[in-house]
Amino acid sequence: MSEDKLQGTQEEPADVPATSEAAPPMPADAAETDGQESSMSLMDHLSELRMRLVRCCIAVLIGFLACWIVVEPLYNALVNPLLAVLPPGSHAQYTTLPEGFFTRMYIAFIAGVFLMCPILFYQIWAFISPGLYEEEKRGIIPIALASAVFFAGGGAFCYWIVFPYAFAFFVSFATESIVVTPKISDYLDFVLKLILAFGLVFEMPLFSFFLSRMGIVTATRLRSWRRYAVLCIFIAAAILTPPDVVSQLLMAGPMIVLYEASILVAAAVGKKPSPRKAAKHEDMASDGPSEEA
Repeated sequence: MSEDKLQGTQEEPADVPATSEAAPPMPADAAETDGQESSMSLMDHLSELRMRLVRCCIAVLIGFLACWIVVEPLYNALVNPLLAVLPPGSHAQYTTLPEGFFTRMYIAFIAGVFLMCPILFYQIWAFISPGLYEEEKRGIIPIALASAVFFAGGGAFCYWIVFPYAFAFFVSFATESIVVTPKISDYLDFVLKLILAFGLVFEMPLFSFFLSRMGIVTATRLRSWRRYAVLCIFIAAAILTPPDVVSQLLMAGPMIVLYEASILVAAAVGKKPSPRKAAKHEDMASDGPSEEA
């Protein structure tokens, strides 16, 4: 019995490595927990995106209801540029019974988007803000307000500058035997799409400001892309506007000007490399030829 006890006591230390061998599975568990944390992080981002989208939808709904109250003045304001250039004897028309109602709903919806654009842009920038630095997060509200101002400015430019020249050009092809009688729903669809397109185009300097502050683009890089940018601008103008040369030129011209303004913005507020990084790049450049030699 004493020998068995001695053997038992001698076998107990032999079990110690078995417990130590059970330790390696821990990294696998840690990897699983890390995977769960990453999946939860992704779910958090998706839930935040859903929350932002819900808030945007609620804001647009409130804007729609508010603009529906004053939809008749908005309707008259959008139709007046066309009526001002129509020749005598011409008139706009409805071709279906519910057309007048649905066109007013469409106008109230687009006007609600413009009315609530500060809230919409704030939700967009707030969703992007977790990937920004602390100093950049403090500028979310000014960036959102500037986005709304540029968006509304693009729509105002389209209404006050583009519409008179575009409509006068289109109506000039009418003759005594061929009278212009535009369908009101097609006209308003054309008008509202142009207003939205110009509103988005006028955001270009703001996007340049944002990307240059993050160091993604620089003024030198934008200058080197100028010829390709002009080509892309004309392609985008052809897609966003109806298939006529006048509308494309009226959009492509301001876009080119805004691209040049974006270059100036990037040069003024672009992120400059720190002296330490600049010295590091110079050292790497100087070490390169010596290693190749």
